[in-house]
Amino acid sequence: MTEQTTAPVYEDVRLSSFVLQRVQLPGAWLSDVEITGDIENVTINGVEIGPLIEAELDRRDPDRIKMRPADPAGFRAAWELLDERWAGTVDRARALPAELLHESVDGEWSFIETLRHLPFATDAWIRRAILGDPSPWHPLELPWDQMQDTPGIPRDRGARPSLDEALALRNDRFAGVRDYLAELTDEQLNSDTTPITDTPGWPRPISYPVRECLLVVLNEEYCHRLYAERDLAVLEKR
Repeated sequence: MTEQTTAPVYEDVRLSSFVLQRVQLPGAWLSDVEITGDIENVTINGVEIGPLIEAELDRRDPDRIKMRPADPAGFRAAWELLDERWAGTVDRARALPAELLHESVDGEWSFIETLRHLPFATDAWIRRAILGDPSPWHPLELPWDQMQDTPGIPRDRGARPSLDEALALRNDRFAGVRDYLAELTDEQLNSDTTPITDTPGWPRPISYPVRECLLVVLNEEYCHRLYAERDLAVLEKR
């Protein structure tokens, strides 16, 4: 700050995995602030910033638009694009010492943990929500950290599988989605899922649009690769 103030000052604060809704911050002074996450209906000085951020992210990566497909062919193309990009990220990870792939950067998941989380997202939204498997989980899968412990869902943060072991699981689930998308029709894409009500798990036992389930998985794959690339850049300097 360049001016004296009697207002409360909060410095060197890190807030992670929280939700702000219907919050007003009048008279705020933001400086050296970094925010990542989902932003909806956020107005700063009278300007809604969400559309501006989305437009800038699309400008930086024109292929990002492909992560919002409208038809089955678009979903298939998006999945192949993700496969190509992840191949380069995995090659980058292989160039590092194996122990670094278990290291966290700024409290985020390690590279191996990221690879373990993506199959969980696939199993939740494809194999469970869409395909109806009540308990599709593999012991190595990781739900997000804030998820409550749920019977039957693994959460072994102490496991240290090798890169190849983590990739075997991740590639198996990735191939399963490719197989599903290969047969996806417009009718299926525009349908709703049948809730699973007799087995604990995630997602919640309600009906979801199939399109939304697929978009969740696309977003997980796209965003977590960016996070992995960001952290690999840090690890490469160690």
